[in-house]
Amino acid sequence: MSRRLLAAAAIAFASSLGAQEPFDRAMVAKIRDEGLNRSHAWAMVDTLATVIGPRLTASPAYMRAATWARDRFTAWGLKDVHFETWPFGRGWELQKYTLEMTEPRFAPMIGYPDAWSPSTNGDVVGTPLMIAGLSFDSLEKMRAKLKGAIVLSQPLMTSFIREDRVNPTAPDAPPAVAPQPATGRGAGRGGGRGGQSEAQRIAALLHDAGVAAVLKPSRGEHGTIFVQTRDAGANGVPTVVVAGEPYNNLIRLLEDHVPVKVRVNVQGRYFTNDTSGYNILAEIPGTDPRLKDEVVMIGAHLDSWHAATGAADNADGAATILEAARILKAVGAQPRRTIRFALWGGEEEGLFGSKAWVASHLAGDENKAARDKLSVYLNIDPGYGPVYGFFMEGNDAAKAIFDSWLEPFKDLSVRKNVISGIGNTDHLSFIAQGIPAFNPVQEYSNYDVRIHHTNMDTMERMKPDDLKQSSVVFATLAYDAAMRDAPIPRKAAAQSTP
Repeated sequence: MSRRLLAAAAIAFASSLGAQEPFDRAMVAKIRDEGLNRSHAWAMVDTLATVIGPRLTASPAYMRAATWARDRFTAWGLKDVHFETWPFGRGWELQKYTLEMTEPRFAPMIGYPDAWSPSTNGDVVGTPLMIAGLSFDSLEKMRAKLKGAIVLSQPLMTSFIREDRVNPTAPDAPPAVAPQPATGRGAGRGGGRGGQSEAQRIAALLHDAGVAAVLKPSRGEHGTIFVQTRDAGANGVPTVVVAGEPYNNLIRLLEDHVPVKVRVNVQGRYFTNDTSGYNILAEIPGTDPRLKDEVVMIGAHLDSWHAATGAADNADGAATILEAARILKAVGAQPRRTIRFALWGGEEEGLFGSKAWVASHLAGDENKAARDKLSVYLNIDPGYGPVYGFFMEGNDAAKAIFDSWLEPFKDLSVRKNVISGIGNTDHLSFIAQGIPAFNPVQEYSNYDVRIHHTNMDTMERMKPDDLKQSSVVFATLAYDAAMRDAPIPRKAAAQSTP
């Protein structure tokens, strides 16, 4: 049989499964009533984003958020509520910051220091030195000029981010395409010949030469600052991401031979007493003697970047998971399988929290039984607003089931599930171990150009009704998956043409 006929047969079979997929409509009605009429979601996202604020991994603010979330799970009566730790590194928080042009006129400049930026030696004032495009050898020859200098590390910013990703559930979206098998993304990078890259050598040189501060432009337009840099460690130099427009203005002044001076002051604090990252786990135990050892899992990352309050990325996702747990306890849910809730740390730096949990609990021959008993993982992260559907990662059989389960929410902005996948978030840690794992399709208008990892990720992007809807959807799907006779089907292996 040809590949095309096999695919058609699989889709037809999956569609017939979806048409017959049962679920408890009475319980869905209870979940919906609790989540829409007695919601705690808005208060929780406000606590995370406004009261606690930015939650950089390993910072005191992150630990306040983690402790607060743990205490919520405990207060609602969930079981096995606990932290799990993994090696991360030092924490950091910004304590003081100034960036302004002082000559030829005074002008405050829009910018924000990199995460883990070292502090400047108080106020640093000087004429910026342009080093964009210079090689390591060229910079080595001007080492004396670098000492104490404020340097512009990049050329004039012209390639601003001006388009958001396409929403695959929109009426005019192109047809969704199933994800292709991995082809070793990232393989071969990092210098197969060994040694430092040119960029690493330059970073070390700037540090060793005693550069006072590095200014670099943001990819965002209209004053939008994108910040997302890991700890540079011993080679760190005080670094500020500057809005593209004022950064370009400095370059134009220099090109016009106008005397220009800038004042920079960055004061941050490192935290080294505890270098662990933290995840928060909690459960509603299963009740079916045959299925209670099987698990349905839902999660989101709790950490954020530091230039705003991390509302859309990802306080709304964390609040959705917390509220889903509260709803299920409030309606007296007695799931057949155990429902496990997870809030991850370190997602922004490389999915560290979820990778560490998966490595400990699912990876390797010793964890085969646990992998087999994990029915599904549902994650919520990229985007904001209501859940429009789910990226189904090429899993036709699971899509047919989700199509049935989401049917009761068509009046609450649910559109459709799409067969395509999405990258760069915590569900990938589970997919790597063969677990069915899915992330919702949400709103992307202004997300890539204005909100994601920027100084504009604030409560203004949030709407109470959106949080109610996403929480109800996640609580329902977790319950439906926990009550199903069989686990969620795993993605069929690729068929080869005879």
